[in-house]
Order: sequence, then structure tokens, then C-alpha cells
Amino acid sequence: DVSAAIQTLRLDRPILCGWSYGPIVILDYVRHYGEDRIGGLSFVDAITKLGSDDAMSVLTPEFLGLVSGFFAADVVESVRSLESLLRMCFAREPSAEDLYLMLGYNLSVPPHVRQALLSRSFTNDDLLPKIRKPVLITHGAMDAVVKPAVVDQHLAAMRHAQVQVMANAGHAAFWDDA
Repeated sequence: DVSAAIQTLRLDRPILCGWSYGPIVILDYVRHYGEDRIGGLSFVDAITKLGSDDAMSVLTPEFLGLVSGFFAADVVESVRSLESLLRMCFAREPSAEDLYLMLGYNLSVPPHVRQALLSRSFTNDDLLPKIRKPVLITHGAMDAVVKPAVVDQHLAAMRHAQVQVMANAGHAAFWDDA
């Protein structure tokens, strides 16, 4: 819980940074608690809505082709889909050690939890224009999961946001170009 972490750690206006699905969690916090206790927001290769044609339009066909495998009870299919997703996240192949470590912790999340996360249906289109805190939108130019068009959507809603497009980075921009 973002609010509990801010309170327990006595954070002074933290910058909330979320990658991929993470901005959805950040926006859940802002919707329920407001912006008063935070210093700003950072969205990295972000989505901010789910469950509609508009939400799906910013996801690549390659990613969408893997989604059913994320929910599979069959271990082989689940591993195949998650490994394919991980490989899509990077502009440059991570080491085998890093890749399989990431695969391991992704597989520790049960398929029904993955399905619940991606089965939510909502939009934050009403909330984004109300955000007044500083916002940084970072997107990997080589992102194979979330299309670059999402940057334009986010910037249209949060005109004060700053944008950083990282030339040699994929979906995991922070990994490709730390």
C-alpha cells in the first residue's frame, strides 16, 4: 500500500515512480489520497487504463498475443509466455542469469493473480488532467510492449509533463540505459 509506505517511512513528498503497470497503482493512490503528500510522479513505459479498446490500442500485437499464456495453469505455456514477455522488454538481451532470475520471480506470481491484475477495467482519463504535481514521462524508443503513441496520450492529458524518450532502450528503459 503506497499510503502506508509513505506514512510508515515518514516520507517527505516522495516522487512516485511506476513502470509499465505501476502507474496504475500510483493513480489509484492519487485518486484515493490526492497529491498533497507527494512531490511528483514518474511514469516509465506506462499504461494508465485497462479493459477498453482505447487501452488496448497502446499495446503491441506481440504483447497481446502472449496475454492468454500469462493466465495459463499449464506450467510450460506460462513459462513460454512470460519468458517471451521478458525478452520483449529489453533492447539488448540480458544475461542468462538475469533473465532466469526475472523469470523466476515472475513465475512466483500465480496465474490467477496475473489474470486479476490484467482483468481490471477502468480509465484514468478523468484524473490525469487534474494532476498538478510535476510529472516525468519516460519511454524507451524501442519498447516492444507499449507503443510510443501512449506518450502523446499522456502528454495531452498532462500538458505540464516533461517527456524523455530514451533512444536505445526498450520497455525496461531503466535496465537498458540506467
